[in-house]
Amino acid sequence: MSMTETARGADTLDLVSCGYPLETGPDAFGFLRPSGDHRNDAGALQARLAEDGYLYLPGLLDREQVIAARVKILEAARQEGLLDPAFPIEAGVLREGAGNPYFRPDYTRDNDALMGALYDGPMMALFERLFAAPVRHFDYTWLRTVGAGPGTEPHCDIVYMGRGTRQLLTAWTPLGDIPLSLGGLMILENSHRQASAALANYLQQDVDSYCENGPNAEKIRTGEFGWEHWDGSGNGWNGALQRDPVSLRQRLGGRWLTAAEYRMGDILIFTMATVHASLDNRTRYLRLSSDTRYQRADEPIDERWIGEQPIGHGVEGKRGKIC
Repeated sequence: MSMTETARGADTLDLVSCGYPLETGPDAFGFLRPSGDHRNDAGALQARLAEDGYLYLPGLLDREQVIAARVKILEAARQEGLLDPAFPIEAGVLREGAGNPYFRPDYTRDNDALMGALYDGPMMALFERLFAAPVRHFDYTWLRTVGAGPGTEPHCDIVYMGRGTRQLLTAWTPLGDIPLSLGGLMILENSHRQASAALANYLQQDVDSYCENGPNAEKIRTGEFGWEHWDGSGNGWNGALQRDPVSLRQRLGGRWLTAAEYRMGDILIFTMATVHASLDNRTRYLRLSSDTRYQRADEPIDERWIGEQPIGHGVEGKRGKIC
C-alpha cells in the first residue's frame, strides 16, 4: 500500500464496492472537488454544499491531534488482540483470523484527542459558519474499524436520523491515511438533487419504524428482529438503497466520486439526501473513520442519538405504525 500505488489513481486499480467491480470510465467515476479554498467563507461554502451535496476539506483538522486519536483507538484494538504484533501499532494491521471488527463506537470512550477533533475547534467553527447559528452535535459517535471485506452499501443518512430536524449534516473523518485500496467513502454525484424524483419515497422512511399490524411486530418489539422492510414485505431492510452500487449509479446517473487518498486532517461533509457508499477494504490494514452529525442548536433533535447512553437502533428506538 505505497504512495506510488495511490498516486496511480483509478485507471490502474481495480476498484470494488460491496463486491461489485466499479466502472471507472470518465462517465462513471471521478474524484471529489476540494472546497478548502472557501473554508472561511460561509457564503461560498453554503453555495458549494447546495451545488455539490458535499464539501471536501483537505487538512481542516490538526493532523497531530487526529494521529493521537488514531493511536488511542488502536491501543484499544491491540488490548483485545485484534492487531498483528509483528507490526507497529500505528500501522493498524489486523491479526490473521481476527475477523472484521467493523463498527466499534465503544472505542471512542476516554479518547480526548478524538472528542477534541470532532466536537471542538475547527470542526465546530466550520459548522457554525455553515448553519449561520449556534450548533450542536449528536452525542453518539459512529466509529468504523473496518477490516478486509465489503464496503458500506449505498444509502442516505436521513432514514437513520430523521426524527428531529431534517437540516442535518454528516462529517466523515478519516482517522488514518486512506488510499483507494483501503476502502474510503464515495459520493454519488448530484444524488442530492434526486429528493423530489427517484428518491422521494425512500427519503421519507425511518429504518426503525415497523408495522404494528404486521407479521413481524412482536419479534421487533422483543428485539428478535432488528429491522423491518419499510414497505411491509418482511424483515431485513437496514436502510440501504440497494447493495449493487454499479446498477444504482446507472439508474440514478452521475459518477461515483472519492479521493485518490484521504489524509488524516481531511473531512468530508454531506447532506442527509446525498447518496454515499464505500469502497471495499482489500488490505490487511484497519480502515479507521468516524461519522458525526451536526445541526442548529435551536432545532429539534432525534432522541435516538443523544444522552450519555443513546438508545440508537435498539428496541427502545423502534416506532410502530399502522400499515
